[in-house]
Amino acid sequence: MKYAIANWKMNLPPEGIDPYMRAVCSAQRDFAATVVAPPYPFLRDVAAQAKGVDVAAQNSSDHDKGAFTGEVAPAMIRYCGVRYVILGHSERRTLYGENDSLIARKLALANETGLTPVLCIGEDLRVRDSGQVAVHLSEQVHAVTASVGGGPIIVAYEPIWAIGTGRNASGAMCAETVGEVRHAIQRFWSRADVPVLYGGSVTPENVDDLVTNGAIDGFLVGGASLDSSKFLAIYNALGRT
Repeated sequence: MKYAIANWKMNLPPEGIDPYMRAVCSAQRDFAATVVAPPYPFLRDVAAQAKGVDVAAQNSSDHDKGAFTGEVAPAMIRYCGVRYVILGHSERRTLYGENDSLIARKLALANETGLTPVLCIGEDLRVRDSGQVAVHLSEQVHAVTASVGGGPIIVAYEPIWAIGTGRNASGAMCAETVGEVRHAIQRFWSRADVPVLYGGSVTPENVDDLVTNGAIDGFLVGGASLDSSKFLAIYNALGRT
């Protein structure tokens, strides 16, 4: 299965939720699954309109309940009609200090609750320039091994140096790195059934190279996902493979 995941981050589509969802839902085909990840307050609104489209939360807690002001438990997310949850996004790691240990706990609880985690891994420019990309990504995969189990999981490779910068990995660069990610998944999780997506400033302009040469199973889309026409251009590119 291929995936196109729209991560709105802390934004709403300028066109509005209702027109956006109508456009995306009406364009669905059988070559890829679409997942929309709005901010928490809009999960139920989006889920109510998501005909043929799944919904993801952008994060979840590592606790199922308790005195954790501002946190949202995976069971609460499930109650909103959500199927997926994005965990370990680079912005959570870099801006909010989330480490591999915390992400592993979140992943374990999400699995127990019946959510499908979308685990984000990736390297910054310092790691890439030092030639340690394979080691770094392998460590991120290894760190959550005990939390993965045999349930559904998706991995999103997101080069941090490409997010929001206008830079992106070429298809060939992506394929090389994704090959290393798949090797780590097989080595530590003993699984060959895990989809690996790309998330790094993907746009309608660079999507064809990534689809043709990137050896990926879809996209985690940030900024371009706020415009339904741009997001659907990326989604439709998956049907050309």
